[in-house]
Amino acid sequence: MITKTITLLLVVWLTICTGCKSQTQDIPPPDYNRPLPPGALGLRKITDPAEIPNFTPGCFDLYGLNEGIANSLNFLSKPSSQNFFPYDQITHEHAVASLEAFYELLDSGINGEQLNNEIRQRFDVYTSVGCDDQGTVLFTGYYTPIFNGSLEPTARFQYPLYRQPEDLIKTDTGEILGRRLPNGSTAAYPSRREIETSNLLAGNELVWLEDAFEAYVAHVQGSAVIRLTDGNRLTVGYTANNGHQYQPIRQDMIDEGLLSDDQINLASMIAFFQANPDKVTQYTYRNPRFVFFAETFDNPHGSINEPVIPLRTIATDKSVFPPAGVTFITTQLPRTMPGGAGVGILPYSGFALDQDTGGAIRAAGRCDVYMGIGDEAGKLAGSTYQEGRLYYLFLKQ
Repeated sequence: MITKTITLLLVVWLTICTGCKSQTQDIPPPDYNRPLPPGALGLRKITDPAEIPNFTPGCFDLYGLNEGIANSLNFLSKPSSQNFFPYDQITHEHAVASLEAFYELLDSGINGEQLNNEIRQRFDVYTSVGCDDQGTVLFTGYYTPIFNGSLEPTARFQYPLYRQPEDLIKTDTGEILGRRLPNGSTAAYPSRREIETSNLLAGNELVWLEDAFEAYVAHVQGSAVIRLTDGNRLTVGYTANNGHQYQPIRQDMIDEGLLSDDQINLASMIAFFQANPDKVTQYTYRNPRFVFFAETFDNPHGSINEPVIPLRTIATDKSVFPPAGVTFITTQLPRTMPGGAGVGILPYSGFALDQDTGGAIRAAGRCDVYMGIGDEAGKLAGSTYQEGRLYYLFLKQ
């Protein structure tokens, strides 16, 4: 009797679990790129103190934050920055005052719990509504690759990065309006395929790279450090794009069996296309967005034309969030483990400045974290894919 009872319970349990599994499989994955409803804002002010995060973990690691705030204030000192404000009730003046007040807090030397208390007393906290109106944000990573290149085309270096062409029309906020035609009218700018298969941008070459997919990676990351043949280095950064919507190729490569979901990252994609150069344009032409560059003369710059700082610069959709402000992120980020143990994913809470825009970063449910320069930063960026929360801080009125 006991055996029969146990068997019956096991059958019932398996039936229930099978049903639960089926229901779980029917739940659609989150749409991190879900657009906001018409007229809706990407930020919501937190009115319940219990919903405000504990800033203390981020109040012990403040390295580079002063520099980042100074960069944001430099951007906001430019007349063109006023085009991004007001954002709801937040004016340009209010944004500047918020950064200055936060800088003063840092300059006072307090940290830890004391800094957490001061922030809670002096600042209003806003949360991103996320992809689900519950604050869920997908955090990914980006970095600045280092590639070999030449200021002149050679048999080795054949793949150019281009300067912004004179016929590209954009607003002060960076919105691409199109291409100015000889008759004075405006048309959509050509796609990546059209640009690369024509001689449209001849004379606008900035530097030549030795690998077609590396040139594409520079477009996706928005910056690159180029090791020139004379031993010098050239840092180039984003200035504009052709106005086409970014289309990722990662999922296509998975769906078509080139790389598995658990092995695909930027390093594996670069290795694949180096081994299969004939397939590069088969995939890169699927992304019609094309990026233009300029020499930055110092560290790589973000879309507000200020230097980006590892872990202190984030990229968001600037049609959804106001630029340059102090933010606080809570998520999990990759870390290089000691003793050659590889990369580990660890909880992270820290302050950053919203200073950049990503081609694939659209809507309130996405945020890109800058990881730095070089191959190690590339490994960390390629391992960043975690949900979390994104907060903005503005001085209480």
